[in-house]
Amino acid sequence: MATKEIQLNVDGNNHVITADPEMPLLYALRDDLGLRNPRFGCGLAQCGACTVHIDGQAVRSCVTPVDSVGVGKVVTLAGLGGGNGKAHKIQTAFIEEQVPQCGYCLNGWLMTAAAFLEANPNPNDGEIRDALSGLKCRCGTHYSIMRAVKRAARA
Repeated sequence: MATKEIQLNVDGNNHVITADPEMPLLYALRDDLGLRNPRFGCGLAQCGACTVHIDGQAVRSCVTPVDSVGVGKVVTLAGLGGGNGKAHKIQTAFIEEQVPQCGYCLNGWLMTAAAFLEANPNPNDGEIRDALSGLKCRCGTHYSIMRAVKRAARA
């Protein structure tokens, strides 16, 4: 396993880590930078718990090689509202709709919905369902999640 210095911009902060270039970005975020919001779920990009934004696009960090980020800007749930404790409209909508249950999957839903609403600010129900397909929530809060995404779209 050959390692190299890799520069990352995460939530507006520059970091340098020494890692195997093929290591998943998720591991760099959690293990090297100590972040806790992208979560390890399945490790196969099937559940969404590890979702982050790279240059505004929602990506599954568990299968994204850390070196592939390049000069891209990584945003985690902690930086979604722009930092300084400011909430993004999707975070506010999830709270207002009382979506959270266990919370394990919320990172994926919030990050995916935020990127989706940026690209499609006035979605219909079918578009929302399509955009969020593939995400998993064992608590069954899907109806609340739909209401929250629609609320955020109106905000």
